[in-house]
Amino acid sequence: MAGSHVAAAALPDDAVKRRFPRFPPPGAAVEPREEGTVAVGMTVNTPLCFRGKKILAPMVRVGTLPMRLLALDYGADIVYCEELIDIKMLQCKRVINEVLETVDFVAPNERVVFRTCEKERHCVVFQMGSADAERALAVAKLVESDVAGIDINMGCPKEYSTKGGMGAALLSDPDKIESILTTLVKGICKPVTCKIRILPSVEDTVNLVKRIEKTGIAAIAVHGRKKEERPQHPVHCDVIKAISEAVSIPVIANGGSHDFIKEYTDIETFQKATAASSVMIARAAMWNPSVFRKEGLFPLKDVMQDYIKYAVRYDNHYTNTKYCLCQMLREQLETTQGKKLHAAQSTQEICEAFEMGDFYEETTAIFEAKKTSLETETQDEDDQVEDPDVIKMAVRFDKREYPPQITPKMYLLEWCRKEKHPQPVYETVQRPLDRLFCSVVTVAEQKYRSTLWDKSKKLAEQAAAIVCLRTLGVPEGKLCEGENHLINKRKREDRERLNNRDHGEDLAEPSHKKANFIEGTSDMNVPKMPR
Repeated sequence: MAGSHVAAAALPDDAVKRRFPRFPPPGAAVEPREEGTVAVGMTVNTPLCFRGKKILAPMVRVGTLPMRLLALDYGADIVYCEELIDIKMLQCKRVINEVLETVDFVAPNERVVFRTCEKERHCVVFQMGSADAERALAVAKLVESDVAGIDINMGCPKEYSTKGGMGAALLSDPDKIESILTTLVKGICKPVTCKIRILPSVEDTVNLVKRIEKTGIAAIAVHGRKKEERPQHPVHCDVIKAISEAVSIPVIANGGSHDFIKEYTDIETFQKATAASSVMIARAAMWNPSVFRKEGLFPLKDVMQDYIKYAVRYDNHYTNTKYCLCQMLREQLETTQGKKLHAAQSTQEICEAFEMGDFYEETTAIFEAKKTSLETETQDEDDQVEDPDVIKMAVRFDKREYPPQITPKMYLLEWCRKEKHPQPVYETVQRPLDRLFCSVVTVAEQKYRSTLWDKSKKLAEQAAAIVCLRTLGVPEGKLCEGENHLINKRKREDRERLNNRDHGEDLAEPSHKKANFIEGTSDMNVPKMPR
């Protein structure tokens, strides 16, 4: 199975290439929308219209790519992703995943924080948690080219959101709300929205919304409950209605799943009760996303199978897939089906629990074939740009073969100083397909590199140093080489420092001694190989 982003290429938007036929979607294709919208796949980018829409609400752990695409298939006009925190997003790298045909935002620990695809590009709104205008703008600019709009969460009452001054905590700081929204509206081209909860009084709520309207946002979603209220409390339709009548921007009513929305016809009932422009659905869609179908609900079994197809197709992490399916099963979790799902510990086991093992195997085979083809193509490209003047060996650096704190780079630097050569210079590149590294070291105008690619820049540089040392016939510091002069050198310096301490001399290490263990210059920003 393709990993979360195992075959990814860090490329600009215009560099995305379709080398393979697109996968057929599990459900129906997204139809072109009415006023102010664009059919998926078109290059024209008309701003979202927030009037008369049925919208999938942002839901933590639920609003990932499979659920969003399924909601679109069933009739949702707009889908919001789950709330993603600004600080976490700013640590992410934007990566084109050529196997999955997605855009992934990948954290330093290799976890995919946000995944999207062309099918939802003109329908998905990115919701973030933020309490800082500049951070919010930085995140918005990071994702702007891949989404249809940006939303700020100002209604989440959970501690993980409010303790950082985000979510519902913003409701008590109108100045900060104004700063964040104004900065976004002025700083990006996509429409900006926000989602709030109501305040203790209708008057205060309306006044806040009027102030928000002046920032220039495109729409406002209102969850008709106070921040201390929970789903079992009645939704305050009267407050949403008062807001709808007080402002000119579209108001999106939210919070009707418990009291109103059980099927598609109930959506209109809730919209009329609130006089809202549009309706945003959370838990009713989480339980059965076919609530967006005008023709009525699909049987839950069919819905779950459609969801699983998207989860497999887009390599959704099995724990997230399992969580969403459990929300759909609800009272059926104690059935045989529910117990099988509960026991599943992988995507394959989930598929087998729903009699979809063949689908999993077929999709996995497609991914593997695609990955292999891409790897072959990339290797061919690497071979074409190979420098014939570089001396190469197939070696890797294994730190277990060396004494602690002793490396081939240190030995190479010592040798260069002894021979009066300039210190080694390392040039490291990262391969887009698998994100592995290769380094070329230049010593005395000769270049050396390993033919094996490594998972980190440091490992690649050590491997290049090994190639150089072995070519020159110089010891590289391995344990099997016997007495290690660098270790002896360090022991002598440690003894000197102890003697200085005994005589009350300055304990600071002289700068010329510190320099002895600098391993050589290396590029700080690793470039990507051209594709």
